[in-house]
Amino acid sequence: MNEDNFNMSIRKFLKTVGVTSQREIEQAVRAAVADGQLSGSEKLAVAARITIDGIGLDQTINGEISLD
Repeated sequence: MNEDNFNMSIRKFLKTVGVTSQREIEQAVRAAVADGQLSGSEKLAVAARITIDGIGLDQTINGEISLD
């Protein structure tokens, strides 16, 4: 296994996840605020799940997003 290529491949995937996730979260929160579902001062529980079927990885990361 080439450690450098492996590391770069993981970083590339995580960058894609980060950029895509941020865009989707921003759009959903803005729509919820505009729709009156959120006031804009909430703290939202958030979870991200990473799975790799080939090796049985199933990891959930929990956190919080503050809107104010």
